[in-house]
Amino acid sequence: MITRKPHVALLAASLVLTGCGGGAAATSERPPAVAAPDRTPTTTTIQPAPTLSLEVAPQQLPGLGPRTWAKVPDDARQAVVVTGRGKNSSRSTVVLYERTETGWEAGEAWPAHNALRGWTDDHVAGDLHSPIGVFGLTDAGGLLRDPGTRLPYDQGSGFTVGGTGFEGEPLAGSFDYVIAINYNRKAGTSPLDWTRPLGANRGGGIWLHVDHGGPTHGCVSIAEEHMKKLLLALDPDRHPVVVMGDADSLAR
Repeated sequence: MITRKPHVALLAASLVLTGCGGGAAATSERPPAVAAPDRTPTTTTIQPAPTLSLEVAPQQLPGLGPRTWAKVPDDARQAVVVTGRGKNSSRSTVVLYERTETGWEAGEAWPAHNALRGWTDDHVAGDLHSPIGVFGLTDAGGLLRDPGTRLPYDQGSGFTVGGTGFEGEPLAGSFDYVIAINYNRKAGTSPLDWTRPLGANRGGGIWLHVDHGGPTHGCVSIAEEHMKKLLLALDPDRHPVVVMGDADSLAR
């Protein structure tokens, strides 16, 4: 496990939240006596053969259209799919899919929040939208001690946050656990690294983090217990990605 110490100042409250057998009959030397035939007509009912129901995991992530699916890397064996209720909705569902020899297998479905104004294909700083796309998941961190993730984890006070959210809910604890979404950031660094390859105007600091009970600035948030499960499940050797956006956009 790689542990890094935070190297960026405290986050401000306005940080972008951003189975058959058979046997043969015995024979004898003399054939058995044959009884007189029964002339009473009979009716034979043929029972249909039982239907075998085999559940096969899908070869492609459910809900994704050709354009979105084409963006999922061939080596990805884990995918966190965030499906928004609508283009302008701040509510969504998160499912972790694991790729096996037979296809993609879904985990639990968890309720989530995304940005206040929903989703966009062209995210810019401060627009209160979550970016649509497929992004790597390489780095994690949080205010609390590493729960045992295989991702590099940066723990420290730099993940302290205060203030209130859009619905007046307290933000404290939102960054107890975070997973950096590789949108406009340098992979392989702490979530607190503010390097912005696309430029500062394209925003950044887009994370998966602990839900505070309301919309985010741009991030995706789930309950703390689900964040811990996700952190324990993700494996950098399986090249995890997040696929995120409203349902209609992901279906393109």
